[in-house]
Amino acid sequence: MAEAVLLLQGIRKAYNVGTPSETEVLHGIDITVATGEFCAVIGPSGSGKSTLLNIIGLLDRPSGGSLRIDGQDTGGLDEAALTTLRGQSIGFVFQYHHLISAFTALENVMLPLLVRRGFANSEMRRTAERLIDQVQLSPFADSRANTMSGGQQQRVAIARALAVDPAIVLADEPTGNLDTKSAEGVFELMRSVNKERGTTFLLVTHNMDLARRCDRTIQIVDGRVVP
Repeated sequence: MAEAVLLLQGIRKAYNVGTPSETEVLHGIDITVATGEFCAVIGPSGSGKSTLLNIIGLLDRPSGGSLRIDGQDTGGLDEAALTTLRGQSIGFVFQYHHLISAFTALENVMLPLLVRRGFANSEMRRTAERLIDQVQLSPFADSRANTMSGGQQQRVAIARALAVDPAIVLADEPTGNLDTKSAEGVFELMRSVNKERGTTFLLVTHNMDLARRCDRTIQIVDGRVVP
């Protein structure tokens, strides 16, 4: 079996802890994702998917349980260490691409590298150019994000997520804001990156057609993993 890039054991999340309005939204989540897997997370609205993704993405802390990412136990890490791990091991693709509209496609892809190293250099540019080529947008490398189509912008977002060579990419409804043709192209791009680079993907989606084409589907209902 491939090494687990993501391991959740007994993950719980409660809000307003210790108050009369305390509410637990995740109830002992156990999930293992192996290196190179392409997994879908599905479930109805309000099931806890977004909360779970925020915890996996180290944007929120669980109330209980343990989380390991790329072999690192996150339980004892302070905020600075969590930020470092997030920047090194996790790529994000959102429903809304969150590109900087005044920046070019190439500049947007370079941003995570700039944040990590604090200065731009020719190596960063070469890395960004290679990724822009991989997502088939080389002719648009110097185009500003706000002049590109929705599908093109989401391709730039995928390239940006891959810039730091993450252990796992978390994709939150990455096709939800696209037309059918663009959505298919973005999904196929992520799938090809998964197969060619061995990058692990965890894809949250309401699109059951796409979910069925993933390696595995994880269903969340009322804050629990169900068969």
